[in-house]
Amino acid sequence: MIERYSPPALRVVWSDQHKFELWLRIEILACEAWASLGRIPKAALPKIRKGTFDATKIAELESRVGHDVIAFLTVLNESIGQPEARYVHLGMTSQDLNDTAMAVQMIESARLIGRDLAAVREAAADLAIKHRRTLMAGRTHGIVAEPITFGFKVAGWVAELDRSISRLEGAAQGAGVGRVSGAVGTHATIDPRVEEHVCRELGLRVDSVSTQVVARDRHSEFMSALAIVAGTLERIATEIRHLQRSEISEAFEPFGKEQKGSSAMPHKRNPVVTERVCGLARVVRGHLVTALENTALWHERDISHSSAERVIFPDACATVDYMAIEMTKVLRGLQVRPERMLANLQFAGGVVFSQRVLLALVESEMSREDAYLIVQKAAMQAMESSGTGFRTLLENNDEVVKRIGSKMDEVFDPWAGLEHTDLAYERLGLGVPTS
Repeated sequence: MIERYSPPALRVVWSDQHKFELWLRIEILACEAWASLGRIPKAALPKIRKGTFDATKIAELESRVGHDVIAFLTVLNESIGQPEARYVHLGMTSQDLNDTAMAVQMIESARLIGRDLAAVREAAADLAIKHRRTLMAGRTHGIVAEPITFGFKVAGWVAELDRSISRLEGAAQGAGVGRVSGAVGTHATIDPRVEEHVCRELGLRVDSVSTQVVARDRHSEFMSALAIVAGTLERIATEIRHLQRSEISEAFEPFGKEQKGSSAMPHKRNPVVTERVCGLARVVRGHLVTALENTALWHERDISHSSAERVIFPDACATVDYMAIEMTKVLRGLQVRPERMLANLQFAGGVVFSQRVLLALVESEMSREDAYLIVQKAAMQAMESSGTGFRTLLENNDEVVKRIGSKMDEVFDPWAGLEHTDLAYERLGLGVPTS
């Protein structure tokens, strides 16, 4: 991922430097296990533990030998010296380093992303509580539907964020397995107790069965969780973009004092951050396709997945974390306009109350078919002209007045029926509104 969309902490996790640090840690742990089993002398451990590497030197050597692990081991062994260096990588294969280190990187990434998603969730929860009594029009198909509160809308975001956080944690656990089982994974050249020691010390579980690679269904599940997180953030961003549209103007992402919206049109206040989040979600979904295609490898191993994974996992992890950080800023700085929400709620003289009028007429013993025609005609007339509003048209209808005239204020009360929105707050542990 380009630096623009890559948080520093995630860049560190997927850097070559950190990867080599993990490889070194794995090699040292394997030697410790071999020494405890009497396979190598314990006297060799002090020098092995002091082994060092130079990432630049490794890259230069790899360009000549065409193999990153061999380049790493060559540089590492030079720092250790003989005879101790000959005990390093004993019975191991490249993927013992690659897959085990990558499992650690995925877990580290999930923790960072989870932390930043928790911040998004907290910001959304605060917004839901603050606006639990802010009336607005609910919309379906982009058309005003019935009254809701802005807090209730945001509560839905909180619930989805909770699921995304939980899903990512589960996927990280599934991907958090190591393997130190040698070529084709049979432990023919390495004791299973070495594998157990390495994984335990790294905080990983031992993969139950692996070939020369950990099966990539684990990795595709992790990528799927990232893609769903991105989709959750995209859903929130998309909603804010819609609410910021000129003809709606109900909520606006933050806009700096010196910020410019357009090089040509000074009036523009474009939702650039939420648009960026939506665009990056597409990138992550694209990476999921690649991760899914990486699951089918030849026999016990090929490396068709390797080149792709060097791109998609650093990219996706950095992108999702960046999206979370940006959405926290958006929610913390969101400019909500309750007065505009209330005005839009009264669109066309209150057509959002059409169902309540329909039900009131049905309860007055009018047939549903007749009631529907009366209400629909008034609503369409109200929306197609800038003159008489929906309620006024109904009040001008003698049949409607005769049946529900005394209940008109009750029918057009936006709070009627919203008492159950408190249930969403209870279920999310956000507390019951008190006012």
